[in-house]
Amino acid sequence: MASKTGNAFDFNLFKRLLKYTDPYKKTFYLVGVAAVLLSVASVLRPYLLKVTIDQAIVPQDYSELLYYILLMSGVLLAEVLFQFCFIYFANWLGQEVVRDLRVNLFEHMLQFKMKYFDKSAVGRLVTRAVSDIETIASIFSQGLFMIISDLLKMLVILGVMFYQSWQLTLLVLTVLPFIMYATRVFQKKMKIAFEEVRTQVANLNTFVQERITGMKIVQLFTREKEEYENFKNINDKHRKAWVKTVWYNSIFFPIAEMSTSITIGLIVWFGGLRAIESDAVSLGVIIMFIELSQMLFKPLRQIADKFNTLQMGMVAANRVFGVLDTRSTIKDEGTKEVKDLRGDIEFKDVRFSYVDDEEVLKGVSFKANAGETIAIVGATGAGKSTVINLLNRFYEINGGQIFIDGLDINSIKLKSLRSQIAVVLQNVFLFADTIMNNITLENPEVTEEDVINAAKRIGIHEFIETLPNGYYYNVKERGAMLSSGQRQLISFLRAFVSNPSILVLDEATSSVDSYSEQLIQDATDKITQGRTSIVIAHRLATIKKADKIMVMEAGEIVEMGTHQELLQKENGYYKNLYEVQFKAEEAV
Repeated sequence: MASKTGNAFDFNLFKRLLKYTDPYKKTFYLVGVAAVLLSVASVLRPYLLKVTIDQAIVPQDYSELLYYILLMSGVLLAEVLFQFCFIYFANWLGQEVVRDLRVNLFEHMLQFKMKYFDKSAVGRLVTRAVSDIETIASIFSQGLFMIISDLLKMLVILGVMFYQSWQLTLLVLTVLPFIMYATRVFQKKMKIAFEEVRTQVANLNTFVQERITGMKIVQLFTREKEEYENFKNINDKHRKAWVKTVWYNSIFFPIAEMSTSITIGLIVWFGGLRAIESDAVSLGVIIMFIELSQMLFKPLRQIADKFNTLQMGMVAANRVFGVLDTRSTIKDEGTKEVKDLRGDIEFKDVRFSYVDDEEVLKGVSFKANAGETIAIVGATGAGKSTVINLLNRFYEINGGQIFIDGLDINSIKLKSLRSQIAVVLQNVFLFADTIMNNITLENPEVTEEDVINAAKRIGIHEFIETLPNGYYYNVKERGAMLSSGQRQLISFLRAFVSNPSILVLDEATSSVDSYSEQLIQDATDKITQGRTSIVIAHRLATIKKADKIMVMEAGEIVEMGTHQELLQKENGYYKNLYEVQFKAEEAV
C-alpha cells in the first residue's frame, strides 16, 4: 500500500506499478536501450568539440576541421534518432499502462457494493478514474525513463571527465554534494506538497460535480451566493497547495543555477592556471569541462524536476491502488444458473442494517407465491426499499435467509439472479444516449423490433413516436430532455423488454402526471401478468389490486392481508393510513 507522507519514494508501490508493463516488455527494453544510446551520443558531442579545438582549430588544420564537423553532424543525427525513439516509445508505454490500469479500476468499481457508493463522493471516484490515472502516465513519459536517462548521462559524463583530468573532475565534484543534498530535501518537501495538491484536486472535483448536478436545488433555494463563497474557499485551498509547490521550485532551481555558475568559474580559474603554467590542460579540455559540467548539473536539476513528476504520479498511483485494494464487493460464490424462474419469494427472519447497531429490518419474514402481486406500504424509513435492495443482493444481509423458488439467493450466481429481476425506481436514471440504447442497454439479444413490439403492447409506442427521431431521440444527461412521467414510461419499457421473472416497482408512479400515471397503470397491468411483482406504492389503484398488502413500520411487518381484509381491522395501521391518505386521494 501507500507510503507515509513525506517519504521520498515507495519502492513497493513502484514495483507494483511496474507489473503493468509486463505485457510490453519489448517496448520497455527498447526505451531502456534508447536511453543508453542517447546518453552516449549526447556526451560524444562535447568530446568531439574538445578534439576539434585541440587538433583542428588551434593548429589551423582545415581538412581535420571539416572531418570533425561532419563527424559531429553524424553524432547529432544519431542523437535525434535516439531521442525520438526514447520520447515516443516512453509515452506510448505510459498510455498503454494507464489504459490497462483504468480498465482494471473501472472493472473493480463495477463490482462494489452499493454501500461503498453510499459513502464515497462521486467526484473523488471520477478523479481517481480520470485525472489520477492520467497523472500516472507521466511516470513513464516524463518520470522514470527520463531519470534513468539522466543518471546514465551523468555516469558517462563523470567517466569522460575523469579520463581527461581527474583534478578538474574533483573540483567539479566539490559542488556536487551540496546539489545532491538540496535535491534530497527538495524531493521530500515536494512529496508532501503533491499529496496536498491531489487532495485539494479531489475536493474541488467533488464540490463542482455535486453543485452542477444539484444546480436546480441551488437556484431554487437561492444558494448562489453561499455556494459561490464555498467554491472560493475550496478553490483558494487548491491554489495554496499549488503555490507551495511553486515556492519549493523557486528556491531550489536558483540554488542549482548558482551552483552551476560557481562550478564554471572554478573550472576557468583552475584550468586556466594549469594551461598557462604547464600546458597540462588544453583549451579544448577547459571548454569540454565547461560544457560537461553544465550537462552534469542539468540532468541533476532535471532529475529533481522529473522526480516531482514521478512523485506526483506515485501519489496518484497510491490513491488509485487504494481504490483497487478496497474489498467492498458482494460475494459471488453462487454456482447455480437460473432461467425462467417461477417467482416464489420467501424472506425468513431477515435482519439488516446500513450502519452497525442500527437495524433497518428486524427479523422480516414473508412469502410471495409465483405470479402474485405484493404491495408494500409504510412510512418513510420503514424498510420498504431495503426489501428490494436485499432481493437484488445490492447489500449483504446480517441474518436470516432469502429464497427464490426454494433456492437461497446466495447459491445463485449474482449475474444470473439479477437478470431475472427487473426494477423500476422512483427516480429513473437515463444515460445521455438515445431512447433505444437506454431501453436495450446495448444488449445485442434485444432487437429494435423487440423494443417496438413491447412498446406497442404496453401502450407507449405512440408517445415515443411523437418525439424527434422517435426511438433514436437523445435524452441527454440523466434524461433531462424528458419529463419525470416520460422517464418513468421509458423505465417501464426497459423493465418489460428484459422479460423478467420478478418485477419490482419502487414507488414508480409517485411523481408523475395523471396521463402518464394512466399509461403506467395500463403498462403495469400487462407486465405483471404471470409474474411475481413487488410494488412499493402510494397510489390507491395499484395497492387495491394487489393479491397481498404488507404493512411495514420501523423495520417490521405489522400487518399483512388483502385490501379488504386490512380495512376490517379496527385501529389497524393500514386502515388509518387509508383513511388519512388514500380516502383523500380517492375523493380527488
